[in-house]
Amino acid sequence: MSDRMPFALWRRFLALPNDSRTKTLGVAFLVALVSASTVSLTSVVLKPRQQAHLEAAREAKLAAMIATLPGLADTLRETGAETLETVVVDLASGRIAEETTPDSYDFLAAQGDPAQTIDLTPEQDLAGIGRRPHLAPAYLLRGRDGLALVVLPVYGTGYQSTIRAYLALSADLNTIAGLSIYEQGETPGLGSRITDPVWQALWTDRQAVDPSGEVVISVVRGSASGPSEVDGISGATQSSTGVARLVRFWLGPDGFGPFLANLRSGESP
Repeated sequence: MSDRMPFALWRRFLALPNDSRTKTLGVAFLVALVSASTVSLTSVVLKPRQQAHLEAAREAKLAAMIATLPGLADTLRETGAETLETVVVDLASGRIAEETTPDSYDFLAAQGDPAQTIDLTPEQDLAGIGRRPHLAPAYLLRGRDGLALVVLPVYGTGYQSTIRAYLALSADLNTIAGLSIYEQGETPGLGSRITDPVWQALWTDRQAVDPSGEVVISVVRGSASGPSEVDGISGATQSSTGVARLVRFWLGPDGFGPFLANLRSGESP
């Protein structure tokens, strides 16, 4: 008898007039239930495929960016770089933040969130950013002989804008393989020349860090005379110096310095 009860209730429900409030609410509930179940099932089934598409899109975007870095085509061919790994780095410890996935972390949003950043003292703040995120992404390209290239997203204050760039380091982690500035708002015709491919190419093969681990890269007035110097831009001293300062900051102890030190020592970060 109890087995027939649900069917009896269902028949009684169907027999209600179409303008019945009970039937209207019941149909609405059933439609919502079926729709929610369908969406949930679809989400679960398609999630692995969606993640694969997101991963492929991110790698394609990064590959396109790397292709724009001056002189990197030859480097990639020579090293046979073929495997890209994206990690999120805990900048304080220099370790990979295993609990944070690259897809879930928004580096740009973190920069404006007090809860995700730390105050910098004036002595620390070479890049003029005020606060530094606790975490930052890094991109590791591996080739036949291991690590071939490390690409770091870096940013800082120029003469009148925030400058954002990708900095690529060669396998020794001391030599700049390329610099690509992709966002800036410097003075047109003057400071904006930091985006000139000719000037950016001057950074390639420059020594950024000396054997003792000290960051030595700098922009100089006139012509560079040493392996760690880059020609400044005439008439845009503050903009070109701003690029040098942000590079020095992010390679230093308050930026990616601890992470790079772990990589150099052969430790697993």
